[in-house]
Amino acid sequence: MSGADATRKGPDGMGEIRIIALDLDGTLLDSDKNLPAANRAALERAAEAGIHIVPTTGRFFGMMPQAVRDLPFVRYAITINGAQVYDRETDSAIVRDEIPLATALEVMEILDGCDVVYDCYRGNWGWMTASHQDRAEAYATNVHYLKMVREFRNPVPDLKTHLRSTTADGDVQKIMLFARKDDPEAAAATLDAVRRAVSERFPEIRATSSTWNNIELNIASAHKGNALRRFAQHLGLGLENCMAFGDGMNDFTMVEAAGLGVAMENADPEVKRVAKYVAPSNDDCGVAKGIEKWIFSR
Repeated sequence: MSGADATRKGPDGMGEIRIIALDLDGTLLDSDKNLPAANRAALERAAEAGIHIVPTTGRFFGMMPQAVRDLPFVRYAITINGAQVYDRETDSAIVRDEIPLATALEVMEILDGCDVVYDCYRGNWGWMTASHQDRAEAYATNVHYLKMVREFRNPVPDLKTHLRSTTADGDVQKIMLFARKDDPEAAAATLDAVRRAVSERFPEIRATSSTWNNIELNIASAHKGNALRRFAQHLGLGLENCMAFGDGMNDFTMVEAAGLGVAMENADPEVKRVAKYVAPSNDDCGVAKGIEKWIFSR
């Protein structure tokens, strides 16, 4: 069946699939953070059939892997866990949902009393206290997270002081923190304490995780499911026209909201629970196999 002949129908009478939204780490990318050739070929075939291919990530656009940014058919991306929907053609944000600066500073005051390192995204780049960056190796769980912290964060003497002195640069897109990795039990207790303290004081802040010892904090309305809904509306479409792949809890709202929500075999059990289909793992080209099953084999 050619791309032009694909029916692109989801299960149970869902609408024609016009958008494929894809988480990156643990979903589109394999465990070595590479884009498998089979996944790339499936995305290219879907794009040729007129489907929008939309990476969705906790990262800002410039931090996405080069192999993803180089895909010629990718115009839009849901970034920073839904805090922004970016249009690379116009270099502008279709959707913007940020943490007010004053709130972000108060959250950081809470984090200063915990055994964590933290940073924030602002203006589509990362910012971090230099001493936190210097000791990141004790907190980052693998070489990929360590590379991210070292290469995509501007170190400043003190993050809160920097933010206060540059108020004209606007609000904060996301705060991310890591607990110490050498004691999983202590890390879990630290993260639980952070979640409780932040949620009690700032119910408007949403906490999600992309790995076992981190928390990512966004304004509550900034999540992948809401961003996908608003993006679909921008194109004159609905969630019934969306297929979404994910594995982590920061993908939960997107997988739950999409007309065809797909969890990877390696996904969090809660993501699997709300998915309409469980694809093979990210190391078994589950994205390519899911697209073949639901887009080109019906």
